Amino acid sequence: MPRFSVIVPAYEVQTYLPECLESVLGQSFGDLELIAVDDCSPDGCGAVIDEYAARDRRVVAVHLPENAGLGPARNAGLARATGEYVLFLDGDDTFVPGALQAVADRLDATGDPELLVFDYTRVYWSGDEVGHDFRAHLTEDGPAPFVLADRPGLLRVLMVVWNKAYRRDFLTRERFAFPPGFYEDTPWTYPALLAARSIATLDQVCVHYRQRRTGSILRTTSVRHFELFDQYDRVFAFLDGRPELARWRPVLFRRMADHFTSVYTAPGRLPRSTRARFFRRARAHYRRYRTPGATPQASTRLRHALVRLGSRRAFTALTAARTLLKAALARARYLARRARGALLQLHYRAQLLLPVHPDTAVFAASWHRGYGCSPAAVEERVRELAPHIRTTWICDPAYAHTVPPGVRWVAPGTAAYWTALARSRHLVNNVNFDRRLVKRRGQVLLQTQHGTPLKHMGLDLQRRPAAARGMDFARLLASVDDWDHLVSANRHSSLVWQRVYPAAYTLLEYGSPRADLFHRATAADVTRERAALGIPPGHTAILYAPTHRDYVHPQPRLLDLDRLLAQRGAPAVPAPPARSGVDATPGGRGVHGRAGAGRGAGGGALPRDLRGRGAGEVG
Repeated sequence: MPRFSVIVPAYEVQTYLPECLESVLGQSFGDLELIAVDDCSPDGCGAVIDEYAARDRRVVAVHLPENAGLGPARNAGLARATGEYVLFLDGDDTFVPGALQAVADRLDATGDPELLVFDYTRVYWSGDEVGHDFRAHLTEDGPAPFVLADRPGLLRVLMVVWNKAYRRDFLTRERFAFPPGFYEDTPWTYPALLAARSIATLDQVCVHYRQRRTGSILRTTSVRHFELFDQYDRVFAFLDGRPELARWRPVLFRRMADHFTSVYTAPGRLPRSTRARFFRRARAHYRRYRTPGATPQASTRLRHALVRLGSRRAFTALTAARTLLKAALARARYLARRARGALLQLHYRAQLLLPVHPDTAVFAASWHRGYGCSPAAVEERVRELAPHIRTTWICDPAYAHTVPPGVRWVAPGTAAYWTALARSRHLVNNVNFDRRLVKRRGQVLLQTQHGTPLKHMGLDLQRRPAAARGMDFARLLASVDDWDHLVSANRHSSLVWQRVYPAAYTLLEYGSPRADLFHRATAADVTRERAALGIPPGHTAILYAPTHRDYVHPQPRLLDLDRLLAQRGAPAVPAPPARSGVDATPGGRGVHGRAGAGRGAGGGALPRDLRGRGAGEVG
């Protein structure tokens, strides 16, 4: 019996299906079966599934004789599942690397709960990745497993089937099955959360939820959106059969009303001629399932009241008024930002007229995301070797806790920030400063970079427009011309930097300042760090921190850490929770999964998504 059964229904997703299947089969956790269901797709989905089944015995190919829809296709896969746990993945979405290992580890750590809810990220066709606003409900803090009554906020997380792992005997006991029609997730996910006797959460992104420009059901104009009413009939029928769950009726009633209003107001979802009929159906359902105890916020309460009264014109007018108000507020905020920006630039110009302070230095790193990398190492040594120099660190307030005590820090975009840029003699960064920086006579700018260039950088990106993503190379070179010194870690780096950032700076091939920490470390330092990281005596820790590959998408997992350990015959050592300044690679299982490459001498960590990016990646 495999640990996981992953069910992938496929209909008209031949463009995305190979990436989806690869994301499952390429997981470091391989104890799985992949049940791919061809829902009689008119494109090449069936052939793609057969191709994968022929070359990987873990793939079970299922071909439906006629198009049944997403729900019945999942049922067909569920009927063939043999795994301990069942996961669902739509044919145009993907698992992130290490997702199944993370799920397996969390299930083990929480005693194999009946239901595990994990995080996801929306990935847009433009390449942007956007998280959601409710991930706080997925925190792993507190007792686990639990029941929904202990964490009712989980009902606010997107009600979809594919951000959960279900114990198969739980699904069998409850006789869960998907209904036909649109919004088939609704009468599955609510009952699953309500019926589960043990639930756990995993605060890690495991699924990339693709946001397609076209082809999404939710962006299709169709009368089939009326099927939402049938799905909520099924939800409340489930509650009617479970008197012990009556306490949840007010909550689900409110969620139903919110869902109706969101579908009604979504542009392009309902045919124009059907909108009045949809509103009447919403009113009828509202009155049918209305339950005392649901107390939404004031604005929501008004919308719900208009639905109950059937006041469609008033509801439409209210929606239009809210839209206009939001637009007006957005415009006001924009004008306020412009005015503030103009005032700050006047302040900066005034500061440029004042003398440069000779014994001052300003530092920044990684787009102001904390105290770390080589600038932190330099700042620490400046305080040690030249205490008469007053140092200032530029840092977003969210990362202020990474700045050592006693080090002055300023937030970017403030008056103090512009004053520091205008009047500090020394400027140190591992990326470029603000493009509006005016380099003054007497100022010295030290560029440290933050890694060995193993991808395409600077002017090399002229030949790779997809990786450059609209970079302004003239502006880049103008920034490079401000550099007085460029620190290089090694000869390879020197050759690259001089080619891709040609300018009159002085190249300092002195090594990487952030790595000096390791050269100066004593035996006592090593012992202390091994204890802090939980590395037992006699064990070897492998640091794996690969740089970003601009020419590969998605980013490959070039080293299978679990396979490496298995071949060495060394068991994985559970890693302690990440401390400030120490990050963990996605899906890491033990000390071999710890990543500290972005850590500077000051102990700050370079955020995971910035490791390996160079100064030339900001135009």
